[in-house]
Amino acid sequence: MTEDPGYETIRYEADHGTRVATVTLDRPKRLNAFNKRMCHEVADAWHRIKHDAEINAVVLRAAGDRAFSAGLDVQERYEQPDDVWNHEDPGELLSPKWQKLWKPVVCAVQGICTGGAFYFVNEADIVICSQDATFFDSHVTYGMVSAIEPIGLMRRIGLGDTLRMALRGNDERVGAETALRIGLVTEIVPAGDLWARADEIARSIAEKPAAATQGTVRAIWESLDKPYRAAVEQGLTYTRLGNPIGMSQVDRDQVAKPDVVIR
Repeated sequence: MTEDPGYETIRYEADHGTRVATVTLDRPKRLNAFNKRMCHEVADAWHRIKHDAEINAVVLRAAGDRAFSAGLDVQERYEQPDDVWNHEDPGELLSPKWQKLWKPVVCAVQGICTGGAFYFVNEADIVICSQDATFFDSHVTYGMVSAIEPIGLMRRIGLGDTLRMALRGNDERVGAETALRIGLVTEIVPAGDLWARADEIARSIAEKPAAATQGTVRAIWESLDKPYRAAVEQGLTYTRLGNPIGMSQVDRDQVAKPDVVIR
């Protein structure tokens, strides 16, 4: 197990035995709200994972019991350059996909998840949550346009539920059961089991050849920006690139056979 002691707002661990890296948002006193330092540290972690050939999957989680993340820390001004055309979107730094990281990310959400926290959730590959998780978008409640987060969220849960969350602000609190129903998360677990379950899922993915899992992640996410036929053609290219590598790393006789159910 290796850990980078240089980060101040996140914790980073890389377990080369299981091939899983863990990124923990670590500002629990600020409800894990992100400031500029956290944005740049998260981006650095994504690049660290991207270039570590011994890591095949990632767990993204948050310290403390109250919140996964309260979004942007409004008490710390996010300094932008004077030139408006050089302003940066914090989401680009927080997003593994913007940073061209195609290793699968499992996101574990507990407590409050609001506003800019959707930067993390929207581009994770698998999202699970604890029974106490609550999702909402507070922008319009405070007179702000809700734009970037719901655009990403709409790809995960659809137009109707996205508009409802974006327009009702703090009045629309989506609990764990509703989040599961609308597809925001894929599993609910007891709070005490959340981190262990996320790690279990990531480990099962990390056991597969990285050429296969990374190609799968990239093909699916990039398809969202393309017409159907163009996405299929690009996906076919990725299978031709990744399959020979991934298949050569699998002992087919050792692969567990799925249970066959005949009804």
